[in-house]
Amino acid sequence: METNLLLKAYLKKLRLPTMTRDLEKAIAEATKTNLPYERFLLGLVEQEVYSREENTLRVRLARAKFPIIKTLDTFDFTAIPSLDKQTVLQLAEGNFAREAQNCVCIGNSGTGKTHIATAIGVAACRAGLKVRFTTAAGLVNDMLEAKKEARLAKLNNSLMRIDLVILDELGYIPFDATGAQLLFNFCAERYERRSLLVTTNLDFGAWTSVFGDESLTGAMLDRLTHHCHILVMNGESYRFRESQKEKNRKGVKTSNATRKAQKNQGE
Repeated sequence: METNLLLKAYLKKLRLPTMTRDLEKAIAEATKTNLPYERFLLGLVEQEVYSREENTLRVRLARAKFPIIKTLDTFDFTAIPSLDKQTVLQLAEGNFAREAQNCVCIGNSGTGKTHIATAIGVAACRAGLKVRFTTAAGLVNDMLEAKKEARLAKLNNSLMRIDLVILDELGYIPFDATGAQLLFNFCAERYERRSLLVTTNLDFGAWTSVFGDESLTGAMLDRLTHHCHILVMNGESYRFRESQKEKNRKGVKTSNATRKAQKNQGE
């Protein structure tokens, strides 16, 4: 008993909380099964490592600020025939972000662009990368506010430490000249240094309507599309299709319930 107390004290001092928590249970199991010392120690250390990895992942996901966690196993690739599933799976491995490459998801509204972008971001977090999710309009607003408060450089420096920044919904809201310039500077600074993943409902030729300046738009696209993976996601609205499926399921349940009630009344 004294040995166990000393072990716990030392493990706690070494900041090994999982090993401290599981010590007595592991000792009891090892005694019961006559487990060799090295296997006993390996089991304890493995649990500590797994626990730390899970805690680190939780922190990464929280700092990424995803509005909702999405994964690829819940995406119906058959709904968007234009999307190359194999390319998406390769992107989810995170190598494009490690190599400071970009990705652009282009398609009409409701086709699952945000789902795919989030899933790739979540996979990047699992692969040990730092990720930040934001809408394009949200980032521009943050930069405008930071500029007013003389902390724009600090914001940009913090974002440059992020391996992958996901800019969602580029094209839904046009920017004024200042906002467009700030976003251009942000993207230009990340060029060949850090990765961007952009979702947009606009073809590249229509981006001038967002940035307002043809030269600025051209320079932006030149940097963004160099070393870039382009995912085309045109098709029937993914959200509409899913909502119709849900309505059909509810309709079947209602019909079954009605038939059952009518049968009971007849009896």
